[in-house]
Amino acid sequence: MTAWLDDPYTLALGSGRGPLFLRRADGRLLPLEVERWCAEVDAADRSVLARCRGAVIDVGCGPGRLVAALAEQGRRTLGVDVSPAAVRSTRGRGGMALCRSVFDPLPAEGRWTTALLLDGNVGIGGDPAALLTRMAEVTAPDGLLIAEADPAEVDECHEVVIDDGRSTTGPAFPWARAGRIALGRHAEKAGWVRIAEWTVTGRHFVELAQRRRRSNTSTTATTATAARQISRLRP
Repeated sequence: MTAWLDDPYTLALGSGRGPLFLRRADGRLLPLEVERWCAEVDAADRSVLARCRGAVIDVGCGPGRLVAALAEQGRRTLGVDVSPAAVRSTRGRGGMALCRSVFDPLPAEGRWTTALLLDGNVGIGGDPAALLTRMAEVTAPDGLLIAEADPAEVDECHEVVIDDGRSTTGPAFPWARAGRIALGRHAEKAGWVRIAEWTVTGRHFVELAQRRRRSNTSTTATTATAARQISRLRP
């Protein structure tokens, strides 16, 4: 997904502000909340952090506000993002991050106690069911996935490009949007069951567990293994 490497996105993360959009082929602009991503955690974010257990992996971590907040709590946490600028920002905040796609091999696969898909990242790859299936491989058998639904009741995939309001850069790439109902449907297809949902300041979250637990591996054991994997990433 090379579009996230292009200058408008890097510049937006560096400045901490937009405007920045995903532009669809029909010309519609989907705004990206750069200011919120680059700020400190807010009430909605804290509602997610309160539900995290064990070792946490944040997929599409962006500039790293959640990874940094978890690290400050002493939690074992890893951010993953395809943008070098996002990874640099996360590390600059004191968090651990890898410049990698979620579909690439990841440290401690199958042993993360909590995985996060927030800030529209259910759209990664343009296929929510495929992404959620991948997340089942990443998390521990008794792990959790906390995902954020689109505020609109949509279920769509489009080819988009990054647009800063002045010029369009980079190649088109697939991106999806899934509202609460659609997210539940995709999650069920991927083998997840909904165990909680809540809304804070207009953001809607769903907590999911795997329908079929793959083993009796304990949270303590999976957290310890993930912690060892994270420690090896430190410079």
